[in-house]
Amino acid sequence: MIWLDGKKLAEKQIKQLRRRIDALRHKKIIPTLAIILIGDHPASKIYVHNKQKLCAEIGVKCEVIKLSSTVTAKAVKDKINLLNRNKDLHGIILQLPLPSKLNTQDLVTYIDPSKDVDGLHPLNVGLLALGEEVFIPATPKGVLSLLKEYNIPIVGKNVVVVGYGAVAGAPLSRLLARAKATVTIAQDKTKDLRRVLKSADLVISAVGQPGLITGAMIKSGAVVVDVGITKQGKDWVGDIETKTVAKHAGYLTPVPGGVGPLTVSALIENVVLAAELSGRPASSAMRNISGRGA
Repeated sequence: MIWLDGKKLAEKQIKQLRRRIDALRHKKIIPTLAIILIGDHPASKIYVHNKQKLCAEIGVKCEVIKLSSTVTAKAVKDKINLLNRNKDLHGIILQLPLPSKLNTQDLVTYIDPSKDVDGLHPLNVGLLALGEEVFIPATPKGVLSLLKEYNIPIVGKNVVVVGYGAVAGAPLSRLLARAKATVTIAQDKTKDLRRVLKSADLVISAVGQPGLITGAMIKSGAVVVDVGITKQGKDWVGDIETKTVAKHAGYLTPVPGGVGPLTVSALIENVVLAAELSGRPASSAMRNISGRGA
C-alpha cells in the first residue's frame, strides 16, 4: 500500500508559486487575500492559521477580518462590498462553516466573482460546469493534483464520491466526470454503501463523519482519498477508518498530511492567479465574471 503524500507535493507546488509571486513583485503587484472569519469554530481557526502561515512564508499578503458569531448578514455584506472595492485586493474568502443563522450561499453571491478564489459564487460554479472556469475550488484542485502526481489514471475508472457539498464533493464530481471517469455520487445515508463502494477503483470521501468507510467496503487495490476531517479529542481524523482500509487499498491519503496541505496551496495558487489576471487583459472567462459582484 502506497501513502499519497500531499505534504510533499504541496512543498513542490509552493516552490513553483514563489517564482510566480516574484514575477508579480517585479511588476509591483503583491498578491493579497482577505479572509472573513466569523465566530470561533475550532477547525476554522486552524485552517485560517495554516493559510496565514503559508501566505507569510511565500510573500502573499493576508488580512483576516474577525467578526463575532452574532454579526448580522447585512454587516457581513457591507464588509464584503468594502473589500470588493479595494483594487489592491485580489482574493476574498468566507471561512466556512458559517454560524447556522447565516445563509452561506446568499453571502457568497456578494463576493466579486473575479475575487472569488474559493470558486463558490454562482457565476463561477456555472463556469466550472461549462468547462470555462477561472478558479477551481481548492479541495478538488488539490485532489486532482495528487492523483496526477502519482500517475493514478482517471479515464474510464469507476469513481465513487461520497458527499456532495459545494466546497468539495459537487465540484470534484463534475471535474472527474469531465475527465471521463464513470462517477457515482453517494451520501453518508446511501443505502448499502458497502455495495456501492465495493466496485469503485477510486473512492473519495468528503463528508466529515469519522469511521464512515471501513476496510470491508473497499475492493483490493483501490485508491482511497480522504477529504473529510473532524476533531476527535486532541486528534484530527478523516472519514476513512485508516487501520482497516490500509489492508485493502492500493493507495491511501493520510489524515492529516494528505489532502489538507494541497487545499491550502491550491487556494493560494488561486490568489496568485487572480493577481496575475488583474495585471493583464482579461481572459474570456474573466471578462464574463469581472464586475458582476453585488
